[in-house]
Amino acid sequence: QFWSAYVPCGAAQLNAVQLSLEQIDVIRRLAEMNAQHLTLVTSVKGLIEAHREGKIASLIGVEGGHSLGNSLGVLRTFYGLGARYLTLTHACDTSWAVCSVGETNNTQDSTPGLSEFGKAVVRELNRLGMLVDLSHVSTRTMRAALQTTRAPVIFSHSAARALCNSTRNVPDDVLRNLAKNGGVAMVPFYTYFITCNSTATIKDVIGTCNAIRETVLSRNYCTRSHINHIRKVAGIDHVGIGAGFDGINFTPTGLEDVSRYPQLLATLLEDPTWTEDDIKKLAGLNLLRVFAKVEQTRVSNRQRIEINGVEDPSETPLGRGEPVHLRLRLKDLKHR
Repeated sequence: QFWSAYVPCGAAQLNAVQLSLEQIDVIRRLAEMNAQHLTLVTSVKGLIEAHREGKIASLIGVEGGHSLGNSLGVLRTFYGLGARYLTLTHACDTSWAVCSVGETNNTQDSTPGLSEFGKAVVRELNRLGMLVDLSHVSTRTMRAALQTTRAPVIFSHSAARALCNSTRNVPDDVLRNLAKNGGVAMVPFYTYFITCNSTATIKDVIGTCNAIRETVLSRNYCTRSHINHIRKVAGIDHVGIGAGFDGINFTPTGLEDVSRYPQLLATLLEDPTWTEDDIKKLAGLNLLRVFAKVEQTRVSNRQRIEINGVEDPSETPLGRGEPVHLRLRLKDLKHR
């Protein structure tokens, strides 16, 4: 479970840093007050330990680069307080990154997706071992970040633009580059990102495939859906689930809340084109792989980030992640 430390864009350049710190404080206190169910974790190792203990692993993400106040020191402070991903923008531009709002497929804008400082933010995220989240950013910023990063990135809640032409979704060329990067696109359940209107069903999200035997050969016929589309374009190793329930007001029929996750996975198990190993990757192993790789690609603490020739020192101690393995039990989800 990622808890989003989000503050409105209206707080940018005002009190966004303070409000973000307060949001992080709320998340930490929430986990502490509900310790029988929640465990605040900051690493893949901690996440797996929480899973083994039967608790919900709670991670912190900062959703919006405006929360940084244009300061790498603030970014490092967020990391020290437990934040493990940063969404580069929310629904507003920063001085160093461009958001998706107002973007069209015909945009001919020479403005770079990331400024030099924006690239420094991405490199510092890599150095810290913090996930780069590209949901909410413009296509230009997606491409610039993928060119800059040294570690896999995530789209925490973005669907396929080929199926719903929203600038909040990911175009196919970026999905292909995401596969090369090793990252993961996590499909949301907000209907306006799934069908581009207020109604949708579970099939619009996950789709169905039926193997039909013909006289000469066997073919698989699949309904158009975001999970299957991303699997087809980027590969099974690069698709995940990013429902975003707390931040949406329209959900697909059959995916109204978290109680519907077993139904989602059980429906996929009925699909002959999906194996149990595939579903484990979708349900979490892909994200764990990316998170572990981000931990492993931290650079030496002695290295410094330079912006226009000015050194920006960091005092954050670094460790090195360890390869991880997580066993998910799916047999109980099968329809009997």
